[in-house]
Amino acid sequence: MTLPRHVTRSQQRPPRAASAGMEDGFLMEVCVDSVESAVNAERGGAGRIELCAGLVEGGTTPSMGLLQVVKQCVRVPVFVMIRPRGGDFLYSDREVEVMKADIRLAKLHGADGLVFGALTEDGRIDTELCTALLAACRPLPVTFHRAFDMVHDPQVALETLISLGFERVLTSGCDSSALEGLSLIKKLAEQAKGRIVVVPGGGITERNLQRILEGSTVSEFHCSARSARDSGMKFSVCIQRCLSSGLKLQAQPDPWGIPSATAALGNPNVAMGASFSAPEYSIKVADVAKVRTLNAIAKNIL
Repeated sequence: MTLPRHVTRSQQRPPRAASAGMEDGFLMEVCVDSVESAVNAERGGAGRIELCAGLVEGGTTPSMGLLQVVKQCVRVPVFVMIRPRGGDFLYSDREVEVMKADIRLAKLHGADGLVFGALTEDGRIDTELCTALLAACRPLPVTFHRAFDMVHDPQVALETLISLGFERVLTSGCDSSALEGLSLIKKLAEQAKGRIVVVPGGGITERNLQRILEGSTVSEFHCSARSARDSGMKFSVCIQRCLSSGLKLQAQPDPWGIPSATAALGNPNVAMGASFSAPEYSIKVADVAKVRTLNAIAKNIL
């Protein structure tokens, strides 16, 4: 395997055990979409990484190049998102072929686990497709992602996932955030009785993590812990046009933000990604300080 110029073989880090991060009772999974975020997540104390592209859409399949370099730079387990596009979780035959190919490639490039979800048109778990994809994923562990938050009956869906053999399910409790869906998360964790790991995720921050962990019986949680940082670009077409036309620049919270459309179908309380598109001159990355703070909160609860 050819390494990028900035990573030598002596710098490659051996993988940690899959249970890394659970020494103190809780495992923190951080979703990332860049090498920088993956490194920051590990530095902050994440026990597992969910590797994605397109977090603004709730996460899609990352490039194999990203997976390859992330695996060279971190030791914690890396679970790879398998989602061929944003939007719903009803997939065409050709999209299924893409998912199967991505699973094969992710395994080939060192994924420690995989993450996917698929539903039928009536909002139930697509057992036929999930069975086929699970077979392609083995022997790796698999998480059913937040497609779960769009199901018709979450308690029935949980039993289906258990019978299919998923190791984990990621959920906001079928609500706008894990805090808002806390009562259902607690019910699901109690229903699971250790047969599947229920992982709360969606809007988890240092302000609400304690309440979520204390209000449920979960042992893991999922977050992004991101902060925006300015781009290194010194030239901006937008700014240049303003200056050229003599306009004065005024600070705005999100000058390039565009509201996303709200889906009329499914669960109107749940959004898979961000409500605004990402500005080109600001980059969101996992924040080491935020990850450490979340980790400390989880440890302190014990």
